[in-house]
Amino acid sequence: MPGDMTWMKQRFNELNEKSLLWEPPTLEGPNQPRCTMEGKPTIMLSANNYLNLTTHPKVVHAMVDATRTYGAGSGSVRAIAGTMDLHLEAERTVADFKGVEAALIYSAGYTANVGLIPTLVQGQQDVIISDELNHGSIIDGVRLTKARRGVYAHNDMGELEAVLRAHEDAERKLIITDGVFSMDGDYAPLDEVNKLAEEFGAMVLVDDCHGEGVLGEGGRGIVDHFKLQGKVDFEVGSFSKALGVQGGILAGTEMTRTHALNHSRSWLLSGSQPPGVAAAQKAAIEVLMEEPEHHAKLWENTNYFRKELQSLGFDTGVSTTPIIPIMCGESSTAKAMTTHLQGEGVMAGAIVFPMVARDKARIRTQMSAGLSKDDLDEVLRLLESIGPKVGLI
Repeated sequence: MPGDMTWMKQRFNELNEKSLLWEPPTLEGPNQPRCTMEGKPTIMLSANNYLNLTTHPKVVHAMVDATRTYGAGSGSVRAIAGTMDLHLEAERTVADFKGVEAALIYSAGYTANVGLIPTLVQGQQDVIISDELNHGSIIDGVRLTKARRGVYAHNDMGELEAVLRAHEDAERKLIITDGVFSMDGDYAPLDEVNKLAEEFGAMVLVDDCHGEGVLGEGGRGIVDHFKLQGKVDFEVGSFSKALGVQGGILAGTEMTRTHALNHSRSWLLSGSQPPGVAAAQKAAIEVLMEEPEHHAKLWENTNYFRKELQSLGFDTGVSTTPIIPIMCGESSTAKAMTTHLQGEGVMAGAIVFPMVARDKARIRTQMSAGLSKDDLDEVLRLLESIGPKVGLI
């Protein structure tokens, strides 16, 4: 007899009653600023595709050509027989772009965090100190360790210092912060974090998944933004956002790469990425370096859209990046706004409890270099009409 699965139905019913079920809409074609979703022409404002590279000809051609030459898959984990020259070329390109000695590519940003973090501490003699709004992949990575845990209020450097002082006796101290925080669109004061780390002899890990292609000169990320190359121990990132492909990034010293390669389970025990993906990763970085206009256009759109939203009377919270929330307060307001927008052909998802606090529901819009001013103006006209209907302006 199969096991009792009634608990699963109960969980489903609970989520359904609270309107918390994930019911992802279906894209019918490429994820680009003007797309087709559920059979309807749609302006996409919910993608991480900040630079619109998912359909860039150089990236697509690199993937197709490598697949034809190398095959659909690698045939092994990288630690045994799955490391191809394409993987190494992509890693060298990442390291050059980041201005570091070396890089290691994981299957995803998630697997980079859950695989790397447990290798950096040993037990109760060590401590991990984490920003309270860090991404769930960081939280999962921390849970896999036996180290003590400390949490500081979001971007509160006074509290970070207090937590460091409370754990001065720890053998290893590891501070972890997101670079760009994905719900609010603000970023960490990494210069201040790094200063405290140096004072207390702590290591620093920054997850810059939403910062690559966005912050820093030419989109080199938050470490470049603060000119801290060589001073941040572990820089984790992702290809699946601004770079438009898929995969996780670890950038740092050659010793950091060697350590992760030998100890990180999620790297050692995962099949290596298909050769087409590796080629596309390299191509995406090259496009970013060769065509800076994508980065410039992203910020042009970001600054324009945020300014216009605010002029209409919308609250965009603390956002300073292409992640621009429209603060709604109640979950019902956010959901009503999303429904209105989707009815008019705009995809902008509602972010509600438990992803954010009960009174902090919002519509999260995300800019793309591929959006035209006409696209943004069309959305702004709709928001100006919908805002009064849901009581926001």
